[in-house]
Amino acid sequence: MKLIGGICLRTRLALSLSALLLTSGAVRLAAQTMPGAAGPASPIRLKVSLGDVDITKIIGVVALEEGIFKRNGLDVDMWVTTGAAEIAEGNGIIVPKQYVRTDRADVGIGGGTPLVHSVATNVDSLDRVIIGSLDHIVHWWVVAKPEIKRLEDLKGKRIGYSGVGAMTHFIILEMCRRMGWDPVKDIIPMSEAISVDNLEKDQVDAFISPGMATVEFKSKGILPIADLREDWGPVPIAGSGLVSTKKFVRENPEAVRRFVKSIVEAIALLKQNREVAFRAQAKWYGVSDREKQNANYLVADTLPTKPYPAIEGIKKTMQLYDSLSMRRHKPEDFYDDRFVRELDESGFIDSLYQKK
Repeated sequence: MKLIGGICLRTRLALSLSALLLTSGAVRLAAQTMPGAAGPASPIRLKVSLGDVDITKIIGVVALEEGIFKRNGLDVDMWVTTGAAEIAEGNGIIVPKQYVRTDRADVGIGGGTPLVHSVATNVDSLDRVIIGSLDHIVHWWVVAKPEIKRLEDLKGKRIGYSGVGAMTHFIILEMCRRMGWDPVKDIIPMSEAISVDNLEKDQVDAFISPGMATVEFKSKGILPIADLREDWGPVPIAGSGLVSTKKFVRENPEAVRRFVKSIVEAIALLKQNREVAFRAQAKWYGVSDREKQNANYLVADTLPTKPYPAIEGIKKTMQLYDSLSMRRHKPEDFYDDRFVRELDESGFIDSLYQKK
């Protein structure tokens, strides 16, 4: 065997090939993990649940239907939770059955305030975490019986909300705080009651209504007595956002990274092209009426371009649900902002809004 510099030619060729493979592998790994990079040829499977039927959940649908998840190397299985679909149906919004089921998700788009409350009070939720927020301010409505005209008239009345710790419950507590009411002695909170059916059956006198349901009500001549975003101003809330478990994030950081990047891209696309929101509403929520689609889209202006976890909303939630168990926690216990921060600091998010 011929020697070159004391090393046989075959060995030198083998070392050179190994170096080339290591270099190309490093390049591929860097490309896959850069914030703005597309995903690899082999996609990562990811199960995603939508915990409500509202414009904020449309973001996930847009990312799926417009091919954003796929472009970022994700093979996403997405659905609307059974409970969310049932509530929506009570308000006239029908989610096609093929998009509805009860299953265990890797990540979800759901409420941050419910997560904070649940982590502080439920051992099954201790590991849950917010990785981004799509709702930073209260923008719900109050729908009531015809004889009730103002929020002040709700004292002593039955007010519907979805469940303790839910955003609708958060709003009732904030209402009582503003009015100087005791939430137990001055009103009658009624859970599992946020539909017009509950009004018509005389189960409640009023209830807290999200945006898409309110659009349906208005189309039927049922007008809300209060637009809380307009009446209260920008009240912070940890609304709908990107949620998972600390275990999943720890073991699957690349999947989470691609998911967050996809949502950031979907927000930018939706803000700049309302047609994608209209297509998503029609296919997933059965809303094909153009006037309703436009009305639902109006809430899109509250979507943050940079969906950092709603830290002020988390702090507000901790205040409204003040308790010994809540005081054991710090705001940082409930969120992980590194994935949004990576995209922000890289300049990727700003690049989505630059004119080309």
